[in-house]
Amino acid sequence: MSWIYLILAGLFEVGWAIGLKYTENFSRLWPTVWTAFAMAVSIVLLSLAMKTISVGTAYAVWTGIGAAGTALLGMYLFDEPKTVLRFFCLALIVSGVIGLHMVSRK
Repeated sequence: MSWIYLILAGLFEVGWAIGLKYTENFSRLWPTVWTAFAMAVSIVLLSLAMKTISVGTAYAVWTGIGAAGTALLGMYLFDEPKTVLRFFCLALIVSGVIGLHMVSRK
């Protein structure tokens, strides 16, 4: 169950990172509310995951999901650069997350 919490925490991290762009420096109410909500949910789920997953692994996976997901959505939503090298680097992040999951199994 902890890994499910961790994956969900990472997805909510993507949500709040993307949400920051839509808040326009916290001047828009509903994007700000969503972003704050996503931040809170992400942290709570991360803390639940850390009950059984080591802090280093949990944090690395959480930030990895957040970084890769945010970069991919940035390319899709905000027309950020889509280069082969960028996708290669994202693949390295994803492989690191998968690797940490595989070596952390009990």
